[in-house]
Amino acid sequence: MQGPPLQLFSFPSGARLDPSANMMQGMIVKNMSFKVGQTLTLVGTAKPEASHFAVNIGDETDITIHMNPRFDHEGDQNTVVCNSCQGGSWCEEQRETCFPFQQGEEFKISITFNPSDFLVSFTDGSSFSFPNRMEKDKYSVINVDGDARITGIEIK
Repeated sequence: MQGPPLQLFSFPSGARLDPSANMMQGMIVKNMSFKVGQTLTLVGTAKPEASHFAVNIGDETDITIHMNPRFDHEGDQNTVVCNSCQGGSWCEEQRETCFPFQQGEEFKISITFNPSDFLVSFTDGSSFSFPNRMEKDKYSVINVDGDARITGIEIK
């Protein structure tokens, strides 16, 4: 009897999953090295009755990009809400109308880290940019939380 297929996760040396981290909830990868010029790719599946999920990139205390696809959450429908959180305070939200997600379906998100912004691209070819508000050239924490199951992560 065979188990489920092995999923490959490509993390930089020293990165580790840390389910006890207090910055965020859900799946957390700490001590990674996501640097300018690299692309982070996430593959996952939205739960069949998903209301929202979030992808957060930052450091131990702050979130430089909070990308929150909302199927039907906090008054938003089929909208991607992005923001940053610095020093415990949320900044100005950015709303995107490109929404290639379907409940119960697989998705792929690619986030390219440029010096001044992040280019977020989806499988359907839609994309948007979000400013690198913390202006760092490297981030060490990624978190995925909410109504999605991640099946693959890669940083190149």
